[in-house]
Amino acid sequence: MTSFKNQEVKYDLICGIDEAGRGPVLGPMVICGVCFHKIDLNLLSKIGVKDSKKLTVNRRSELAKIIKKNCFSYKTIIIDAQEIDAREEKRITLNKLEVFKMVEILNELLPNIIYLDAADVNEERFKTSIINGLNYSPIKVISKHKADDLYPIVSAASIIAKDLRDSIIIGLKNKYGDFGSGYPSDTRSIEFLREWIKKYKQVPPFARKTWETTKKIIREELSNTKITDFIN
Repeated sequence: MTSFKNQEVKYDLICGIDEAGRGPVLGPMVICGVCFHKIDLNLLSKIGVKDSKKLTVNRRSELAKIIKKNCFSYKTIIIDAQEIDAREEKRITLNKLEVFKMVEILNELLPNIIYLDAADVNEERFKTSIINGLNYSPIKVISKHKADDLYPIVSAASIIAKDLRDSIIIGLKNKYGDFGSGYPSDTRSIEFLREWIKKYKQVPPFARKTWETTKKIIREELSNTKITDFIN
């Protein structure tokens, strides 16, 4: 999804990029880039923008609406479980997949100042990977761990991404039943995944087959089945 207010010159655009749902075994990952003109950035502090993980679901939803209404532009990309799994056949790391998607967003939004929530343990390496993929030359790129805690513009992207993922998860639960948060640390999610595999002899369509959590359950519940039967 992409939204632009108009096609004016973007020389003073500041963009924050973040993801939601990198770690879960169930559900998609969502990446968002959101742009504001420098003069409008103070709005984010006024409305109480902060790291999406520190907000309630309802507050995230409220803020996401305000941010989308007042930003210059934003773009979201949904990466489903199948695309996340397919990266292994292509010999692409999850970090590299994030780079590709973030570059796609930036090449469309064309901001001149970019703030990134670095996925790589090496912040500068992540920054370099992003810059190398761009088809234009921004003025400044800042890549930091926990950028959603440091920069309101990244927090804004985090909020939109998490809000969209929340709505997708609600849709999946309405269709398949309550599976918890989808994270490997969530007992309800693991029980759901285990019971599904035991019952249907296959992985749910929204589960990440390449996650070690899924592979482990397959080994335990379907000992005579090859892991590759589930990945191909």
